[in-house]
Amino acid sequence: MANVTPGKWTLDTSHSEAMFSVRHAGISRVRGNFEEFSGTATFTDDLNGSVVEANVQADSINTRNEGRDEHLRSADFFDAENHPVLKFESLEVANFDGESFDLNGNLTIRGVTKAVNFKGEFGGQTVDVFDLTRAGFEATAEISREEFGLTWNAALEAGGFLVSDKVRITLDVSFTKDEE
Repeated sequence: MANVTPGKWTLDTSHSEAMFSVRHAGISRVRGNFEEFSGTATFTDDLNGSVVEANVQADSINTRNEGRDEHLRSADFFDAENHPVLKFESLEVANFDGESFDLNGNLTIRGVTKAVNFKGEFGGQTVDVFDLTRAGFEATAEISREEFGLTWNAALEAGGFLVSDKVRITLDVSFTKDEE
C-alpha cells in the first residue's frame, strides 16, 4: 500500500489545476479553471484523518472567453466583488486503500456552505530533482450550483436551459512537504 509522509504540506500551484465543467445548452460542456488558488494539508501516514484546506480567488476564473468570464464574476454567478474567495475545509479523509480515498468537507461559494464529497486518487509520492518531497492527488466532485445561490439561467427555445445545474469539479494537485 502506498503511503504519504505525515506532516504539513503546501499546495504547489505551479503544478496544480482547479478545473470545472458544466453542460451548456444541453448539448456540450464548457470547461474552465481558476488561475489563483492556495492550499495546505496536514497528512497522516495513511491519509485517513488528514486535514485539507484550500482557497480559490473567484475573480481568477478562466473559460477562455472574457465576456463569459466577466458574467461569471458578476452578481449573476460568483458575485466576486462581494464574495472574493471560494473555500474548502475538509471534515474527513476516509477509506484510503493506497490508491483511492474519499475527501469530505465543506465548500463555500458565494457565502453559502454545503457539504461535498470528492472521490480522490493518490498519484504517489516522490523526491524531485530539486530535493522537494512531492505528493500528487486527483479528486472529482459534482455539485448543484443552484444550492450555492448561482441560479442565473436562460430558457432555450427548444426547451431546457442554457446552463445545467450540475457542475463537475476536478482538482489535479501537487503538494510539497514543508521543511521542519
